[in-house]
Amino acid sequence: MNYTVVLEEAEEGGYTVIVPALPGCISEGDSYDEALENIKDAIQLYLRAVAKEVQELKKNKNLRLAQVTV
Repeated sequence: MNYTVVLEEAEEGGYTVIVPALPGCISEGDSYDEALENIKDAIQLYLRAVAKEVQELKKNKNLRLAQVTV
């Protein structure tokens, strides 16, 4: 999977990096390359957590899934 990430150079040095498609998925690194490696780990953890939440939701028989187009 490919995700677009946004890196911001911090005044104190290093980088903060976010994934706009994954709200709350954020990491940082002392260098550009380290920030990119760290966000890869953060994305994997984020996706695992979401998958676990989805599995828990599927156990609830009172819930229904639907798709909407805007």
